[in-house]
Amino acid sequence: MRELTYVARRTVEWREAPDPELRSDQEAIVAPVAATPCDVDSSILAGHGFIEPPFALGHECVARVVETGAAVTAVVPGDLVVVPWSISCGTCDRCRQGLTAHCASVPYMAMYGAPIGGSWGGLFSDLVRVPYADAMLVKLPAGLDPVAMASASDNWSLAWRLVAPHLRSRPDARVLVVARGSIGLYVCDIARALGASDVLYVDPDPHHRALAEDFGAITAEALEPAAHKDGFGIAVEATGRVDQLALTVKCLAPEGICESAGNHFRPGELPLLDMYLTGVTLRIARDNVRAHIPDALALAASGKVNPEKVVSDVIDWADLPNALPRKLLKPVFVRSEN
Repeated sequence: MRELTYVARRTVEWREAPDPELRSDQEAIVAPVAATPCDVDSSILAGHGFIEPPFALGHECVARVVETGAAVTAVVPGDLVVVPWSISCGTCDRCRQGLTAHCASVPYMAMYGAPIGGSWGGLFSDLVRVPYADAMLVKLPAGLDPVAMASASDNWSLAWRLVAPHLRSRPDARVLVVARGSIGLYVCDIARALGASDVLYVDPDPHHRALAEDFGAITAEALEPAAHKDGFGIAVEATGRVDQLALTVKCLAPEGICESAGNHFRPGELPLLDMYLTGVTLRIARDNVRAHIPDALALAASGKVNPEKVVSDVIDWADLPNALPRKLLKPVFVRSEN
C-alpha cells in the first residue's frame, strides 16, 4: 500500500509500506475515503513541528471498514466510520474517565500522524490498522456526508468540546474566537447554533472572516482588548501564537473561561497578574476526542450547523503529494471506492 510521508518542509511523498494485518481479534483494518489535514498538520508542513521526518502524516478521516477481528462487534466490513486521532483501549481507568488521549494501555501520546507514542501510521494511507476497533471507531450517522465530516476525527469534534459544554452552563454567553484555521470557524458555527448571544471572530484572513460572518459572527482583523471592556464569558484561541493567547485572556469577563486549541511550538509569556485579578480559567490540552465524537456527530446530523462550508477544496486522493503542501483552509482528499 501507499502511505503519505512527510519528508521535509512543504514536501510530502507517497512511499510504499506493507499492507497492515490484524494482530488480534479486537482489531480492524480500514480504508480512508475522505481525509483532511488538521490545523496542526499545517504547522508541521511549514516546518514548525518538533519531530524529525520522515513519518506518515494524517490524523483526520472518515474510512470504510475493510476487515474486522472475530471479537469486534461495533462495526462490520462496509461501515463508514470516524477514526479518532489518538489510540485508546476504552477499558483502562483513564479511558473510562473519558481521558482517551492519555490511555494507559498504549505508549504515551500514541496517535496517528506522528511517531510520538510508537509508529501507528497516518490516515493519509491507503489502509490503516485500528488496534481497539470497538472502543475507537464511531459509525458515521446515516445522511452525513463523509467529505463534510472528514474532520470529525479531531478538529470538528474538538471545536464542539471547546464551546458546547461551556454554553450549557453559561447560556447566552458572549464568545470570542481568535483563530487562523478551521477550528475557529467550526467554533463560530457551533456557538451560534447553541445559543451564544454574540460571537466575535478575529483573524487577519479576509476569506476566513467572510466565512465566519456567514455563520453569524461579528469579525475583526486584529484583537484590541481595550475595545471589549465588558468582556467575554467564553474565549477560544486557536492560533498557536502565545502573543494571541495573551491578548485573548485579557478580553475575558470576570471568571471567564479560555480554551486554547493552538499547539504552541514557540515560547512566550502570559499576563498572569491580569489573569489573577480577572479570575481566569485557562485550559491548554490535547483533546480527548473519542469521548465526544458521538455528541459532535449528533449536532452535525441535527441540521443546525454547516460544517461543509469550511471545506475549501475537494481533491482526488492521488493528488495528495502535490496539493497537501499548498496553503488551503480545509481541503478534503477523497478516494474512489470503485
